[in-house]
Amino acid sequence: MFVDRVEIEIIAGRGGNGCMAFRREKHVPRGGPNGGDGGHGGNVIIRAQTGVNSLTEFAHQRQWRSEPGAPGLGKDCHGRNGRDSILLVPPGTVLIDHASGIVLRDLAEDGAEAIVAHGGRGGLGNTHFKSAQNQAPRETTGGGDGERRRVILELKTIADVGLVGKPNAGKSTLLSRLSRARPEIADYPFTTKFPNLGLVSVDIDRTFVMADIPGLIEGASQGVGLGHDFLRHIMRAGILVHLVEPMPMDGTDPVTNYHTIRRELTEYSDELLLRPEIIAITKAELPGADDVHAELQANLGRDDIHLISAVTGVGLNKLASRIAMMLKEQVKEQNVSV
Repeated sequence: MFVDRVEIEIIAGRGGNGCMAFRREKHVPRGGPNGGDGGHGGNVIIRAQTGVNSLTEFAHQRQWRSEPGAPGLGKDCHGRNGRDSILLVPPGTVLIDHASGIVLRDLAEDGAEAIVAHGGRGGLGNTHFKSAQNQAPRETTGGGDGERRRVILELKTIADVGLVGKPNAGKSTLLSRLSRARPEIADYPFTTKFPNLGLVSVDIDRTFVMADIPGLIEGASQGVGLGHDFLRHIMRAGILVHLVEPMPMDGTDPVTNYHTIRRELTEYSDELLLRPEIIAITKAELPGADDVHAELQANLGRDDIHLISAVTGVGLNKLASRIAMMLKEQVKEQNVSV
């Protein structure tokens, strides 16, 4: 099961209580207080780690706790601190506070982490309360409560390239041809039910990560169909590759379909309007694909629309090379801006 959004409750460890104790040693007259402090409660840390691909574990366990601190002991012995609980999530996970809706941290890189709930402080032993007027104090303090909060974990797939288009536009088939990914492929709509990632190698020095986003339909930005749950995954893609099917199974017009998906993307986020886009007519082996290719070029006033076939391999190398070139240009622009 693929899970990319889940709400969990996290509870940091409570601090240990301070100890009340007095010295009882030979040759030490009158003794004195020697109660140690309690240990601090463990924190709850959320860390991004490569190799973790889903939030499925958190869908089955919704409450997570860290270890409490141990109470203090005599002879000024400090109680043991509680162990931190480290929750591992996929890189690209966004932490959102449930109560306020504020983004706490974007764990976009491997190893990025955030302390989401701090453990309670340990209580003070009676040693802290001794004075000239109170040489045998019996005061101690209890350990503090650990933080408790509800957070939303939202995964946004990290990919250089996002494949978008209507259901059955050929996204999964293209990903399987360009990479070693093996997404489910079938001749019915909504075959893809979660994003698939694949590493595409153009040559020995050029590679990029491509994501197959589930098919979008009209109204996706308002929650219609399956694709609306995965629009967030497109946000991290540096380039969008928009695939257009020349002969849709539902008999719709390919050019109209292109504009429909573009409208849904921009209604979801204005940022997507400025995202570099490569357009490709898929299934070039079908009759009429050349006509649709020419019609879309005329409609958009562009002569750089690709005509590809994942079945015969036509145009795939040219498409991959263009993607790699555009990604390289993006890196140069980012370096200049820095």
